[in-house]
Amino acid sequence: MRLHTLHLQAFGPFAGRHTVDFDALSTDGLFLLHGDTGAGKSTLFAAICFALYGKPPGDRNLLLRSDHASADLLTQVTLEITLAGKRLRIIRTPAQQRPKKTGDGTTLQKAETLLSEYVVNNHGTGRWEPSTRSHQEAAAEIIELLGMSREQFCQVVLLPQNEFTQFLRADAADRKTLLGKLFHTHRFTAIEEWLTRRKNSVERTRDEARSQVLRLAERIQQAAGDELEPAQGVPTAADPTTLTDHARTWATALHTAAQARQQQTAQNLTAAELERTAFRDKELAVRDLATRQDAHRTAEQQLAQLQEQKDQQEQLQQQRERALRAQKLAPVLHAADTAHSQHTRAQEDEDTARTLLAPEHSNLDAPQLTHAGRRLRADLGALRALLPDEATIRQLTGELAKLDEERTLRAEDLNDANAWLEQAPQRRTELTTRLEQARRAETDDRELATTLTTLATRLDAAHRRDASLRQVTDAEQKLDTAKATTQEAARTHIDIRRQRTDGMAAELATQLTDGEACPVCGSPTHPAPAAPHPDQPTAADEQAAEKHHAQAQQTQQDLQHTLQELLTQAATARGEAGGDASTSDLETEHDTLTQRRKETLARAADAGPASEQLDALDREHEEKTRIRDEASTYLAGANANYDRLDTQRQELDQRLAAARADAPTLTDRITQLTRTADHLDAAGEKAAATLRTAQEHQHTTDTATQAAHAAGFDSLHEAQDALLTDDELTALEDTINQWREQRAALTARLTDPELQAAAAEPPADLDTATEEHQAATTRHTRAATTADQAASRTTTLADLITQLDAHIQRLKPLENDYQTVHHLHGLINGMSPSNKLRMQLEAYVLAARLEQVVEAANTRLVRMSDHRYTLAHSDDRAARGARSGLGLKVTDAWTGRARDTDTLSGGESFFASLSLALGLADVVTAESGGQALDTLFIDEGFGTLDEDTLHHVLDVLDSLRAHDRTVGVISHVPELRRRITHRLHVRKDTTGSTLTQLTQAAE
Repeated sequence: MRLHTLHLQAFGPFAGRHTVDFDALSTDGLFLLHGDTGAGKSTLFAAICFALYGKPPGDRNLLLRSDHASADLLTQVTLEITLAGKRLRIIRTPAQQRPKKTGDGTTLQKAETLLSEYVVNNHGTGRWEPSTRSHQEAAAEIIELLGMSREQFCQVVLLPQNEFTQFLRADAADRKTLLGKLFHTHRFTAIEEWLTRRKNSVERTRDEARSQVLRLAERIQQAAGDELEPAQGVPTAADPTTLTDHARTWATALHTAAQARQQQTAQNLTAAELERTAFRDKELAVRDLATRQDAHRTAEQQLAQLQEQKDQQEQLQQQRERALRAQKLAPVLHAADTAHSQHTRAQEDEDTARTLLAPEHSNLDAPQLTHAGRRLRADLGALRALLPDEATIRQLTGELAKLDEERTLRAEDLNDANAWLEQAPQRRTELTTRLEQARRAETDDRELATTLTTLATRLDAAHRRDASLRQVTDAEQKLDTAKATTQEAARTHIDIRRQRTDGMAAELATQLTDGEACPVCGSPTHPAPAAPHPDQPTAADEQAAEKHHAQAQQTQQDLQHTLQELLTQAATARGEAGGDASTSDLETEHDTLTQRRKETLARAADAGPASEQLDALDREHEEKTRIRDEASTYLAGANANYDRLDTQRQELDQRLAAARADAPTLTDRITQLTRTADHLDAAGEKAAATLRTAQEHQHTTDTATQAAHAAGFDSLHEAQDALLTDDELTALEDTINQWREQRAALTARLTDPELQAAAAEPPADLDTATEEHQAATTRHTRAATTADQAASRTTTLADLITQLDAHIQRLKPLENDYQTVHHLHGLINGMSPSNKLRMQLEAYVLAARLEQVVEAANTRLVRMSDHRYTLAHSDDRAARGARSGLGLKVTDAWTGRARDTDTLSGGESFFASLSLALGLADVVTAESGGQALDTLFIDEGFGTLDEDTLHHVLDVLDSLRAHDRTVGVISHVPELRRRITHRLHVRKDTTGSTLTQLTQAAE
């Protein structure tokens, strides 16, 4: 990799366009970048990294866009470089905001990349040919040609500021992380991770198999029960060796014991079955005797109860005989009852009918009632002849009422129409006025809307103007304070620098040693060295003052930039607001116009309703005129017709008044007379029926009385009381017969020989026999349950042992697999006793790379340390169990002893770590494909070296030129400016940093 030119514009602290000619700087193979702190020296390397990879270094939070650049200058980096024999030009433009080409404001400028290659044709003419504009394609080609990622490039091409000793003094873990990134040894870590996952997977599977065996052992132990003592020799998780063959032996022994127990319980069940059968037969015999004794005792008791009912049965027999004699008289008794009921009902009907008669008819007999009814029906004929005249009167009355109602409605319509037509002209005038006012309001609203829009724009601008002016005042106060702070910091910095310059002799005197030459005069004696002043400032004080001054300047520049933006915003807003008009006046005017427009809109909104109401008024005027004319015509004819019909109705009403009598209408009079005639006819019929039923009742009563005397009854009432219905007589006979049958049956049962024999024996003891049978049954049930449990346990144990054998066969190979993978995992992870150095696999691979790095580093370190120090790789075991394999020691040739790298002084640590970094760059370059890194940057650290060591270090850097390498040194050390011919000076200013290429001849 060789750099040619770097073009910057608006990048970082560089506001304008700048070019770095690396070909000119690399003439001697060594060049210096120097300048004030914060000027942008490290930004040049960030620009190179951005050009190559599209991103600045990963540990830099760099703002690509320059705050000092003009808005129309895009941020852009152009790098010309030779990679793997190809000369390339890379142009990178990051995403940023730029002014719009038309109009105000900004727009987003997308990120752009252009990769071109310089080619020479057959005639020797060269030109740039574009290769790609794709970010991804350009990055892939550069990484392929360079052979390094962005992280590797930043690590080996730029030795970072204040990080020289990071790798030198890092512990094994941090050193492993850095080397792993540089040498891509993550694949070995992947092997470790895979083996860890494999171990965990096998362990989980093995543990699952163990758990299954343990669960089966628990189930076997539960199935065996305490009787077989399964806890003796049970497999446990604490001793995994008991989970295979031992578990099988233990389970088999339990199954054998269970089989023996099953045979014993089967024998006990047979004996219990015989005992239960004997006691069951005994209980049945005792139960039969008790049943026969109960039957004999029950029959004696029931027969005694029947004998007690003998007198009652004789009374029932006499009742049966009287009922049979009365049953023969049933027809005449029934006829007498029927005649009595009919006569009573006829009397009640006659009384009810007479209550409906008029007082003058209430005492008439049956013939007289019939004659009066016939006379009334003759009068009804004459009245019915007059019914058509009454119908005519009703018709005329309805027509007159309807006609009068219609005349009233038409009169109301006529009055309403006349009243409306009288008010119509005034309403038309009102609506016409409203319509004209609404149309004028529409015109006014359009004018107010335009005025309000303009006023709202001015009001918004006035608010922004006032806010900007308040911010301007605050910014001016802050800027005044910042200017005072900057001036004070500048005076302090100048005073400290002047005091330190004045006391430089005393500062040099502190470094003098008797017998050694003075760096100023060369004398080995120092008779009167200058004494330091008590308040003499140090170099650190000067650097702190310079840093404070730079920070104050940066703060002042930021505030000036902010103030300028605020002034621009205020001026723009003032122009849009129309000058310095107060915000309150504009708001008042805006509120007034808004209220006026609201009122105007309310008036304008009335245009539609007013127009619609005017059209409706015209339509309604036509309708009202038509109604008035029709009502007038109708009323003239209706009045004449009403007078004619009313005269006709009065004539008919006079004719019917005598016929109606006191009734409202003739129909009502006919209805009254018809109802009276009907009542007379009904009362005559009921009176005749009463006479007829009285005669029938007397005749049947006399006949029934004679028959009762003949049948042996003293009276008709006695015969009626003895009479029973068929159902009652049947029930009485059934009661008598049932008593007789029960007595005969009980008498016969007591003569049964079996019952008589049972009664002669002692009372049966059924409770004792039942208790003996139940006890035998309980013993049989218990024996059967025990036998079933023993058989079930034997079967369950056999099934579980079969399952246990299957899981043991699965567990055995898993135990072997786990032992193997566990051993391998511990071995490559440094945890196994077999790995005596406790070195991980990746550390083992990186240890070889570290040896190469140390070997390459010692070629420079020996020269830089004047053959005193060499580095050595150490794979000794670390303390307290830490990982080993990536240790570093430094061997001191003066003492012959190796010691830790953190015992080196600051200057020694610098050149040791510089040597290590150079060696690391060589090995990484070779590892990445052998692409030569022709340019190397070293950032600071030279200030810690004494003069002789600085000469040795520069000699080593000079030697890099022999290998066609260019080294760029970034430093503040003045000695380097005298030693290095070609320099790039970076200056900072309030308007942005600038670049100047210098040589000693030019200077």
